[in-house]
Amino acid sequence: MRSARLVLLAVAGVALAGCMQTGGPFARDAPPLHKQQFVLPAMLKPGAGRTVVAAQPVAPQPVYAEPMPLAPQPVAVVAEPEPSYALDSGDRLRVVVFGQEGLSASYSVDTSGRITMPLIGAVHARGMTPAGLQQAIAAKLRNGFVREPHVAVEVELYRPFFILGEVTLPGQYPYVPNMTVETAVAIAGGYTPRAFKYKIEISRQVNGLTEKRVVSPNYPVRPGETVHIAERWF
Repeated sequence: MRSARLVLLAVAGVALAGCMQTGGPFARDAPPLHKQQFVLPAMLKPGAGRTVVAAQPVAPQPVYAEPMPLAPQPVAVVAEPEPSYALDSGDRLRVVVFGQEGLSASYSVDTSGRITMPLIGAVHARGMTPAGLQQAIAAKLRNGFVREPHVAVEVELYRPFFILGEVTLPGQYPYVPNMTVETAVAIAGGYTPRAFKYKIEISRQVNGLTEKRVVSPNYPVRPGETVHIAERWF
């Protein structure tokens, strides 16, 4: 009996050692969980006995979107304001005094640089802008003639310009808005055969003094200015 018990204990010890080395959830040499193979029962998935390898979870990768190209921004182009027109002798003005029909009329700037209106008499206009002249007229009317005068002044006819030198018909001509040297030459009948087209001079009166400058054919001409086309010598 004693020998039989020793045999049973030896067999049991061998079996227990085998379980600790090859089986059991706490075996030291067991592969990681994500590499273990599992056999699904037939009742859970068709195809009993099929070996399924569990897939490892994949971490989401960040998605980098390329930046959208910026649309070109429009560039605002700002035009330089044209200098205010200065009145002088030869300009004809339309003056309107609202509610005063006897004062609303056309007036010419005389050689002394003034216009003469009923009630208030002479008003200085030379060198003034139309806006400045209407303020001067309103100030005189307010001095004992009209309680609250509203005045508007606009140029009805610009003073003429002059063109001299090597053109077919030099002389004085009515001013045309937005005209250039080429326009002035065309009005005067064009260049003569001896015209030096690369030396064009414009003279103007500035504060009682004559200002001269050499300009190009596309240079603007203003009322009262004198255009001179030089003569070539070869």
